[in-house]
Amino acid sequence: MKPSTHPLEIDLGMRYYATSQPGVGGRLRTTPEDFVVEELPITFTNTGPYTICKLTKRSWEHQHAMHEITDRLRISQKRIGWAGTKDKNAVTTQYISLYNVPVEILENLNIKDMIIEPVATHQFSLGLGQLLGNTFKITLRDCEEENLAETTAAIAGEIAAGIPNYYGLQRFGALKPVTHKMGYHILRNEFKEAVDLYVGGCFPHESEQVQNARRAFAETGDAKTALYELPYWLSYERIMLDSLAKNPGDYGAALQAMPPKLLSMFVSAYQSWLFNIALSRRCEDGTPLNEPQIGEHLEFTNGRIDTVTEKNIATARQHMKRGRCFVVGWMPGKTLPVAPGPLEETMTAQMDKDTISMQSFADAAEFVKTNFDGAHRRISLATEVKTAVFENNVELSFVLPPGHYATTVAREFMQAAPEKMV
Repeated sequence: MKPSTHPLEIDLGMRYYATSQPGVGGRLRTTPEDFVVEELPITFTNTGPYTICKLTKRSWEHQHAMHEITDRLRISQKRIGWAGTKDKNAVTTQYISLYNVPVEILENLNIKDMIIEPVATHQFSLGLGQLLGNTFKITLRDCEEENLAETTAAIAGEIAAGIPNYYGLQRFGALKPVTHKMGYHILRNEFKEAVDLYVGGCFPHESEQVQNARRAFAETGDAKTALYELPYWLSYERIMLDSLAKNPGDYGAALQAMPPKLLSMFVSAYQSWLFNIALSRRCEDGTPLNEPQIGEHLEFTNGRIDTVTEKNIATARQHMKRGRCFVVGWMPGKTLPVAPGPLEETMTAQMDKDTISMQSFADAAEFVKTNFDGAHRRISLATEVKTAVFENNVELSFVLPPGHYATTVAREFMQAAPEKMV
């Protein structure tokens, strides 16, 4: 394992690269067409009250896109569902479900840089993770490595053997990487601190006008003035400010005015950060990703979970070599259905340091109206990456299971500052 030298990656827990090769550098997303992702859908029932649509969009932030669709249709946000969130600076194809929305209405829907095609009906609303996976076609431009073809081929080979399955930068906010910090404050019932961070925190890419407005709110807490000064496209900040202007001092209500699914993503981002921290600690210890440790948990291809012990560790190693199981970590929530192993102990230690408990997740679940039960996640990601080199550009094509991040693959090739990946 090779340590990252980029402060933002270190802060987000993405502290190691698996590849022994030098990075090729370059830049991702010079144009949205450099990051193309297409969802592999589940099989739909073709009966039921939910209209399934194939949604192709360009340069749309996910939550804004969902909000725009429901606004145009004049329906509640509770009537739209999706299986996976997609990147903004990209061309993405995914599937959404719309409750009790006639096809004829959708045929007349016209939104810039979106194509919405009704393709089926379904008995249920789509929920996160209800997809088979995603296909990616990514272009890295202006790469700096001299032996580009040779290096990219070598890195692709190492990725096929397995790399750390980190949650990628976009999980924490590509341009505003604070979602896990928002979750931290919500879990600690620090609602004012959460609002102050989201509205009053400045970010380098923003205009001087926006940064000045944020600083003014941070200093004065004047919601009405900030609502006037912040531009309309900062819609989530404005939602909070509008609530605060109407109900001064009620920071909990300001947070609950946000779209519920976005609010829940803050808490789950903290869970993701804990996982990244624990995975990096394991990488630091030097244990290969494909070798289980005593106390760790294995997930078999049939979904069965087993614990590695002194008695079964040799058998566990054989099962892993044959691809029958994988090491997984349990991301903490309001329950812990497994005996803590090394990964879980690292996450629990960080929670103790943050003064966050399982009860904190139970309280957050009540506040956000979303369950935070925790979940298993594989610690390694392995995929076959097809590479093509033209001039000083590299094209990558690969498929990932649900919940895995293409930027986690791309960073192994680039090893560049994360700002060059957004």
